[in-house]
Amino acid sequence: MDIWKYIIENKMDIIRIFIISVGLVICTKIFIKIRDLRLIKRVTSLNRGTKTERNLVLKLLKKGIPAQTIFHDLYVVKSNNKYSQIDVVVATTEGIIVFEVKDYSGWIYGNGNYSHWTKVMSYGKKKYRFYNPIKQNINHIEALKRQLKQFENIPFYSIIVFYGDCELKEINYVPNGTFLVKPSRIFDVLKLIRESNTPAPYTNKRNVVEILKKAVENGTNIDLQHKHAEDIIDLVGKDRIFD
Repeated sequence: MDIWKYIIENKMDIIRIFIISVGLVICTKIFIKIRDLRLIKRVTSLNRGTKTERNLVLKLLKKGIPAQTIFHDLYVVKSNNKYSQIDVVVATTEGIIVFEVKDYSGWIYGNGNYSHWTKVMSYGKKKYRFYNPIKQNINHIEALKRQLKQFENIPFYSIIVFYGDCELKEINYVPNGTFLVKPSRIFDVLKLIRESNTPAPYTNKRNVVEILKKAVENGTNIDLQHKHAEDIIDLVGKDRIFD
């Protein structure tokens, strides 16, 4: 049978099938979206942090990481009465994993010992400097360790996740216990941590959860959020440049 003749003779049935197929695809996407949002809300609010951070939370949940062990958008007080804002923390049998989430494009160059790294875009035509994320997360971990006495004996692991269309072009010196990953390799790192380490010597897991929950609750304080933002602006000091 001529295909065009068949189409003409059965065009209404074909249109109905097409509409039903499109409708099923749309409904499936909506269902998945709703399911994902409900899953995220088991850990955090949909307006907390960035979309990329929430994507990481969702990724961890879908892989079977218990919701009660994931903490998002934590504000931890430092010794100078300022705060460290931590993207994601996961409490595991092997220790505390602290995630720093970056969303960049371009080629990334850096050294674990340097204060700043370089992001190169447009084939070298544009270069931008940004604070070393290894040092940034080390500072987060140090602030978190001071919150609880038993943290002195608990291993901490630093994972910097690079989302976006970026390439880790040349990175020198990554300290022990620190990992730089693209999202697709996160669970390779978690598996490595799990298989390479013995259970951490927790003395009171309830206290650990309470401290991490308190840090999450701090992030709901609007005044604290504003103060933290002002502290970051003051630290950068661009308002003190007159050119």
